[in-house]
Amino acid sequence: MNLDNKAKAYWKENLKYLSILLTIWFLVSYAAGIIFADALNAVKLGGFPLGFWFAQQGSIYVFVILIFVYVVLMNKLDKKYGYDN
Repeated sequence: MNLDNKAKAYWKENLKYLSILLTIWFLVSYAAGIIFADALNAVKLGGFPLGFWFAQQGSIYVFVILIFVYVVLMNKLDKKYGYDN
């Protein structure tokens, strides 16, 4: 595999990871925190409705977790394509 094809494959896989992680973040922050908040409010978490919890804290926690997941995925991707020097 030449350098140009290697770089394109690396970038394509990176964009796939970004798309998946940003979709998860969107679903947690926007869908769970706003769109489905009324349905989620039937469930209580720590005495607070679940929809409120997602809107106030849950999306932030998920975002921080997604950052760590992205770091792990990118470290593996760097090793796979030899960019870990």
